[in-house]
Order: sequence, then C-alpha cells, then structure tokens
Amino acid sequence: MSGSADVGEGGGSDPSVAGAEGAGAVGAGPGAAVPAQRSEPGQESGGSGKGGGPIRVLLVDDEPLLRMAFQMVLDAQADIVPVGEAGDGAGAVRQARALRPDVVLMDVRMPGMDGIEATARIVEACPQSRVLILTTFDLDVYAFAGLKAGASGFLLKNALPEELLGAIRAVAAGDAVVAPRVTRLLLERFAHQLPSKEDGAGRGEDERLARLTAREREVLVEVGRGLSNSEIAETLHLAEATVKTHFGRILVKLELRDRVQAVVFAYETRLVRPG
Repeated sequence: MSGSADVGEGGGSDPSVAGAEGAGAVGAGPGAAVPAQRSEPGQESGGSGKGGGPIRVLLVDDEPLLRMAFQMVLDAQADIVPVGEAGDGAGAVRQARALRPDVVLMDVRMPGMDGIEATARIVEACPQSRVLILTTFDLDVYAFAGLKAGASGFLLKNALPEELLGAIRAVAAGDAVVAPRVTRLLLERFAHQLPSKEDGAGRGEDERLARLTAREREVLVEVGRGLSNSEIAETLHLAEATVKTHFGRILVKLELRDRVQAVVFAYETRLVRPG
C-alpha cells in the first residue's frame, strides 16, 4: 500500500501512512512482556493510549528479527511503548487478553493460528484494542480478510519507520489506516468473497439499515464509493462538518468501529456494488 493514506472517521485529509521495516534491536522472546519505556528529557510526552498515557503496542510476527526491529523503532518514542510480543496467532490472542494493548501490530502469515483468525478473536475479546495488519503486498487477499475480521487498517512491511509510527498513532486515535480509494480497490478486487444479489435473495434488507435516516444512507453510499468527507460534502452539497456529523452517527447506529468497517458494510449490504 505504498502511498496509501491515513483517513480518520471524521477527516478529509489523507496524510501518507504505510508500513515499516526498521533496523534490528534486542527484544524479548515470543509471549514475553516488555517493560514500559520512560520518556527522555526533551521528548514530547503524552500519547493517545488509555487515560492519555503512551500508546501500548503488542508486536506479533513469526520473525524474531522483525519483532526486534519494530521494538527498536517503538522504544525511541516517548508516546509509544511496546508492552509485549508474540510469534504466532495463539500467542497474540493470549497476550492481548492479558495486556489489553491499545494497538496490535499483526502479521498474517504465521504457523498455527494465522493473523486473520487471531485478529477476529482479539477484536471480539478486546474491543478496545485496535489491530493493524502487516502485509507484504498492498492488495493481497490477506489484507482484505484482515479488514473483514475487524482490523482497523493494514500497512506494508517495507515502508519507513516514521510511516509505521504514524499508522500506530492514527489507529490508536480511532482512525482507519487505509485510504478510502484503496479500501474500494480491495473490495472490488475481492468482490467475489462478498454476498451476491442472489445470495441475499429472500433474506431482505439488513435490518440495521433501518436505523439510518435517508441522508445518513446517502452519506454511507458515498463512503462506500471511496469518497473522502470533503468529496462527499461537494457531491451532496453539504458542509464538511455536516458530513462528519452524519458519519459519526452512522458509526454509532451501525455499531461499527471506523471508516474501513463502514465501507465493508456498504458492500456487504449491497448499498454499493463493485465496478
């Protein structure tokens, strides 16, 4: 996802966010907790973690050197702290339940339980923890599966450390680390995995759609089409602040976490169709 954007639930801007593959550092073994790091003098304090403290991150990857690389990058930050790590999906679920991290940096291709299944279990057991999927290819099927499992975004392993840090901060703040148009490309590429019109025949419309006003439904359609808040405002002749308000209400009414899940919902309920 080189050059993909970080798009928040209420934002209209798209600062670049991708992934990271930093240099190595010495880290703890899989499943081991990592002690919190103190801020260095002169560094910015605070963060977007629980209670306004540093963002607590769980590192999950079956490559020890890559986990050490991520830990080195995070250790240098005042507002982000690695609190634990795991080398497979089962370990990730155990650590997430024990540590309740703000963000889980999740690889997908691991032995035993993969990152997709681990993501689904963590989202269910620890709804306050946001999952950021690590992927090698920007449009691979694992990224799509991860988003459907409840991840808040995905990033590439070969991007810059500052992009990784930006992605972690964005996800911890409740944003989705996938540009609207990239999300749409993912959904269109893997549309065969979504319910078809025939699959839904006789089932009727998803009852959750009845919770939305006519205007909110219009906004959701445009979100599903991959438009940013500013583009939706122009299309529907609304103020951007009004679009943000409508979208916030959509998330609450549909019990969705972020923009990514809203786009997936729009496709799954066939409000928006690929093509």
